[in-house]
Order: sequence, then structure tokens, then C-alpha cells
Amino acid sequence: MGEVDADLYSSLIRSVDSSDDLIKRTGTTWTAVAHILTGVAGVGVLSLAWSMAQVGWILGPLCIIIFAAITLLSSCLMAECYSHPDPEAGPIRNRSFMEATKLYLGNKHHAIFGVFVQFNIFGLAVVFTSTAGSSLRAILQSNCYHKYGHDAPCQYGDNWYMMLFGFVHIFLSQIPNFHSTRWISIMALVMSLCFSFIGVGLGLAKVIENGTVKGSITGVPSSNSAKKTFEVFTALGDIAFAYPFAIILFEIEDTLKSPPPVNKTMNAACTIALSIITFFFLCYGCLGYAAFGDSTPENLLTGFGFYEPYWLVDFANACVVIYLMGAYQIYSQACFSTVERWFRERFPDSRFLDKSFSFKFPLLPTIQMNLFQACFRTLYVATATLLAITFPYFTSVIGVLGAVFFWPFAVYAPVQMYIVQKSVRAWSREWILLMAFSSVGLVLTVMGTIGSLEELVRAKLS
Repeated sequence: MGEVDADLYSSLIRSVDSSDDLIKRTGTTWTAVAHILTGVAGVGVLSLAWSMAQVGWILGPLCIIIFAAITLLSSCLMAECYSHPDPEAGPIRNRSFMEATKLYLGNKHHAIFGVFVQFNIFGLAVVFTSTAGSSLRAILQSNCYHKYGHDAPCQYGDNWYMMLFGFVHIFLSQIPNFHSTRWISIMALVMSLCFSFIGVGLGLAKVIENGTVKGSITGVPSSNSAKKTFEVFTALGDIAFAYPFAIILFEIEDTLKSPPPVNKTMNAACTIALSIITFFFLCYGCLGYAAFGDSTPENLLTGFGFYEPYWLVDFANACVVIYLMGAYQIYSQACFSTVERWFRERFPDSRFLDKSFSFKFPLLPTIQMNLFQACFRTLYVATATLLAITFPYFTSVIGVLGAVFFWPFAVYAPVQMYIVQKSVRAWSREWILLMAFSSVGLVLTVMGTIGSLEELVRAKLS
């Protein structure tokens, strides 16, 4: 895997020559920063305080910084692989993660990563559904506690709210394609910033109210060393879930204008964006842990460390739900288009794939709907909803997703692409350092996966 296939290289050159001039790129460092913030700021931040509580005051902030450093290094490696063979002059542009894997790593890796990407997106749909259900339930509980007191038996299940969230997405998923979701993307970013800042503010207010900083150096104590180890591993998976944006890095880099060289601009944008994100993650995680110590809930906004002001807690959870509705569609539309395109290429003469029908609601234009799309997308949403109801364990599920996909996307792929791009010689000092970096990422992935799976199984059995 040390060179690019010559036939593939020639076909890509022809493709660039025919279409590249039609694309106008006007992006700058700051537009790239905005895109990265949009891609990373999300539901992963909600579990950071709990993760801090498992590892304590020393390892907690250190782990967040370490994952930030790994993400920054891997992002810079990937940024060098956008143009091939020269990172500044091209002529081949890799407009997506999948294009880059096919060029640098070959068809086998391309197929494997294709499955990983779709599975990752589907896993996010499960996480979004589970989190939305708990946020909707928290809104009802918050109002109940405010009305009847903090000791009132305000218990509500999540299942009905997950089903409601899924039912809404059966209709939203009929949006034709990704290009029709631009307004959803803007809405999702605004909502994620709202609930994240509210979480930081509530944590700070709680620390001031307590008059002390809670927590310890070693984190939540446990009489069982094995259980403590698994919880620490789960925390690593949760932190891993919050950071990487490798899947969308090339799409962001493809928007940048040149000069200056896009790889230099992207490196600067990654440094700025990840510095901002890391500072914010540290604030959210540290303030949440300082406020609640060993009793830090899995999700600060739904675990009811905060009761008042109840309306602000309600608003924050409403922002989470709206964000999740947008994020669900932004990610799922990519999966829909890939799967539907594959079926059409595989079965070009199928009448079922081409069958469409139209219907009209009062005061609305006539809507055209493809029968295969309607069936597949409905099944997709229903399956994600069923899995969310079956495994409604927030930190465990995101820990599994974060850990399983951290090494392949955020470490292995960037390292291997960079080795091919720069023709790094095996067993050279640079090669050894890159392999060591990849090995560290693999160890973190294994630890996070083991811990998250153990907690997921234990929670399900109990």
C-alpha cells in the first residue's frame, strides 16, 4: 500500500480536468473553523462531566487534552492528503473521505470503510433517538418537580418519547436529499451552542451555590476494581465520541480557496477550532464535575442535578431535541443517498426502484415520493428507534460508538493516507513514529470498546 494505482490515477485526472473548473471555492480559515465547530459541537459534550467523574481531577482534563492532541495531529495528516500527489498543487482533489480511501488505500479499504461509515451513521441515529427521548422525559420531570417539589415521584418512561421522535423522522426522512437540509444544519448549530452554553452556565452557578469544588483526584470510588476499570474505559470511549470529524474533513477542505495553499489553511483552521472546542469541553466537563462530584449524572441536563430555574432546564432540553432532529437528518441523508444509489446501480431494471406516486395535502404543493425510498427510509428509522428503546443507556452507547470508530477514522486512515502521500519509507524514523501514534490510538479504542460493551451488557442484564 505504498503507491496509488496508475489506472485509477489516470481516471481521476480526467475527472478533475472535466469538472473541477466548474466549482468555485471561496472558503477561508474562518469559514473552515465554523464548519468544524458545527461538525464537532453536539451531543457528545453532554457526557463529558460524567467522564470526568470516572477518572478524577488529574486524568480527566488530561484525557480531554490528549484526545484533542490526537485529533489535531490526525486532522493535519489528513489535510496533507487532500491534493495528490502534491499537497499544495494537486492536481487530484479528494472531495470526501471515501474518495481519499479509494485513492490512497485501494478498493478493499474503500469497501470496508464504506461499511464502517454507514454503520457509524446508523449508530448515531440510535444515539440521537435515545437522547431525544430522555430530553423530552426530562422536560416533563422538570415541570413536575417545580410544581410538586423535588421529592415528588415524578417518574416517566422514555419509550413513548423515543417512539414519538422516530415517528416524526419517518416523515422528515422523506426529504429528497442532503442539499434540501441546509436550513436544518444552521438550526442544529444554533441549538447545539444554546444547550452547551446553558450547561456551562448552570454548572458554574451550582459551584458558586455550593461554595466548594467537589470531586477527587481519583474520581468516583468503587469497592470493585474491575468495575472501576470498566467505568474508566467507558469514559475514554465517551471522550473519543466527542472529538473526531474525519468523515467531513475533506468536504470542508474542498470549500477553501487558493492561494494560500489549502492544506496550510486547513491546518490553521483545525488548530483554531480544536483549541476553542477543547477549552469549551474542559469548561463543561470540569464545571459539571466540580458541581456534583461523585454524584455527577450521565447527562447534566437530564440527570436532575439542576432543578431551577426549571424553565432554563426545559429550554436547554428543548434545544437538545431540536438539535437532534436536525443532526439526525444531516447524517442520515448521507446514508440514504449512498444505499439508494447502490441499489440503483445494482438493479438498474427494477420497477420497484423507479415506482413513484404523488399526493397532495391542503394548501401544500403536490408531493412526489419514490416507493423504494419511502419503504427503505421508514424501515431505517423504525429499526433505529427499536434499538434505542432496547438499549437506552446514554454513556454506554456513545462510548461504544466513540471507541469503535475512533481508531479507524481518526488514527489509522489518516496515518496510512499520509504514508502513501509522502512515500514514507518503512522503518524510517518518521514511519516508526507514525506507527507508534497509530498503536496508541488502537490501545485507546480497545480500552474504550471493552469498557463500554461491559457497561452496556451489565446495564441491560440488570
